[in-house]
Amino acid sequence: MNVALRHKKTSVRSIRSMLDHESILTNKYKFRKMKTMKISVMIAVMSGLMITAVNCKKDDNNRNLQAPVQKEVNLQTSATLGKYLVDKQNRTLYFFSDDPNGQDSCTGDCQAFWRIFNVDDLTAEKLGDGLAISDFGSVNSVSGKKQLTYKGWPLYYFAPLVNGTNTPEASGQTLGEGVDNAWFVAKPDYTIMLVDAQLVGQDGKSYKSDYTEGIGKTTYFTDDRGVTLYTFKLDSLNKNKFTKPDFSNNNVWPIYETDKVVVPSILDKTKFGSINVFGRTQLTYKGWPLYYFGQDDQTRGFNKGISFANPGTWRVPGTSIGQAPQ
Repeated sequence: MNVALRHKKTSVRSIRSMLDHESILTNKYKFRKMKTMKISVMIAVMSGLMITAVNCKKDDNNRNLQAPVQKEVNLQTSATLGKYLVDKQNRTLYFFSDDPNGQDSCTGDCQAFWRIFNVDDLTAEKLGDGLAISDFGSVNSVSGKKQLTYKGWPLYYFAPLVNGTNTPEASGQTLGEGVDNAWFVAKPDYTIMLVDAQLVGQDGKSYKSDYTEGIGKTTYFTDDRGVTLYTFKLDSLNKNKFTKPDFSNNNVWPIYETDKVVVPSILDKTKFGSINVFGRTQLTYKGWPLYYFGQDDQTRGFNKGISFANPGTWRVPGTSIGQAPQ
């Protein structure tokens, strides 16, 4: 009886031992399987990352291989003219002195010689170095087509007669500079420009070049954006007699503050200079200090100041003005 019982217990222990051994083997198998699965997942993740990295690199390479944006307007440099605007084919662009109000004034036969320039959807990326998109705009030309402007000036090409046919200038040519004393290369750094316009005073009346009432254009100086400049009749040679030391009246007749002289080629640069006005620099022409008129409100084409106080007290400067008195 005891022998049988012992045998039974031994058998039970053997079975349990076998079960435990099987369980250990099973767990080892499961552990190995889990480990294998983890490794497989890690390999898959790493492969995915590598593929993504390769694709990103390909995308970067593709972007780098894309053609650069075409520069529609660039700056060219001449030993005689300095910097000026050209199109993508290096053809020169011009300003017209008859466009003081920023509108295309080239009509009739003029249009055959001076072709409008335009670029649709101009962006900063399409501009060469040294040019700012904020300086560009557009107007409707006389023909009704869009025309690009720079600092408020409509832009043109020159097409002179060649064997009886109007032919656009070749790349790099500047034959239009100074034509009719009215056409000038479009420069980014003018400090003086010439305009030819009707004088209309603050009183609403039209004036001629001698400041008597009447119709007739006057050629005079503006700044680079077409804003009219003036001289004061009571000033003397290189002496500002209007501006107060505290500049309390500077809003009425603001001084033109610059010492740079960048002008159309038909003007004599040596006639310009500058003076010190209570610590500020004012540009002069033939010894006359140059001013703005506050009520022109920095608006191109306005010349209201010519009738302020009395017609001729404040005059627009031009090449015909005499030397300032001592």
